[in-house]
Amino acid sequence: MRDIQSLLDLLQLEAIEENIFRGQSRSVGSHRVFGGQVLAQSLQAAMHTVTEERVLHSLHAYFILPGDINLPIIFDVERTRDGGSFTTRRIKAIQKGRTIFNMAASFQKKQEGFNHQISMPNVASPEGLVNWDTLVKKFGDKLPAGIRKFLEIDHPIEFRPVERVYPMLSDSRPVRHVWMKAKGQMPDDLRLHQSALAYASDYNLLTTALLPHGAKAMNTQIQLASLDHAMWFHRDFRFDDWLLYALDSPSGSNARGFTRGSIYDQEGRLIASVVQEGLMRPVV
Repeated sequence: MRDIQSLLDLLQLEAIEENIFRGQSRSVGSHRVFGGQVLAQSLQAAMHTVTEERVLHSLHAYFILPGDINLPIIFDVERTRDGGSFTTRRIKAIQKGRTIFNMAASFQKKQEGFNHQISMPNVASPEGLVNWDTLVKKFGDKLPAGIRKFLEIDHPIEFRPVERVYPMLSDSRPVRHVWMKAKGQMPDDLRLHQSALAYASDYNLLTTALLPHGAKAMNTQIQLASLDHAMWFHRDFRFDDWLLYALDSPSGSNARGFTRGSIYDQEGRLIASVVQEGLMRPVV
């Protein structure tokens, strides 16, 4: 996918029955469905069943089985609750009659209330940084084949890391910052911006958890897979403007890496928060 329109096309689902939709897949360098894709498509399925005056504010998801990119995915939406202020949906993604992913999503009518946030980290602006494509050309021969193949695939999102730290090259603190935005202009539809950001939020998390283990992992085949993913949307935003993804990994244990992310716009507004735990296991 060379630009954001390719992703938006992928998020267009076919309605095949009441509350049931079908979607297709694109590879990001693996024969398995990318977690961010099924996350964003599930959101789109839920959004088709919710009135536009209700805005997505949170999602909680589990990745259950690997998805096959060669098969369509069926999305089954349960209309759990339509309340005075909140709307709740449960979504199952299905292949071959089995649930590969499930998610609960909550939507809220816009309301006035208290307002506060933590401050945005003071980091370099995106204009002076280089993107993934440039970094792969410079350091690609030092990366394991699996990670290099993933980075070399065309992505609909441009990523510009702030720190020059690279998983599996050296040990470093499990903290980093990445600027990101859609490649191309997006429509004036908040739901599409939220879905695209959900897609992008699955990047950079588990590789942040690998940072303290770079030297050891360099000579080890690593199995990485998202296990669960939660996300909260705090404020409206545009994903065709630069956003800062501030990531850290407080813990790694029992073959799992725990990661967090705070997403800010260039004005310093905290627009979303992310938490994920993933499989991070040496293959013996």
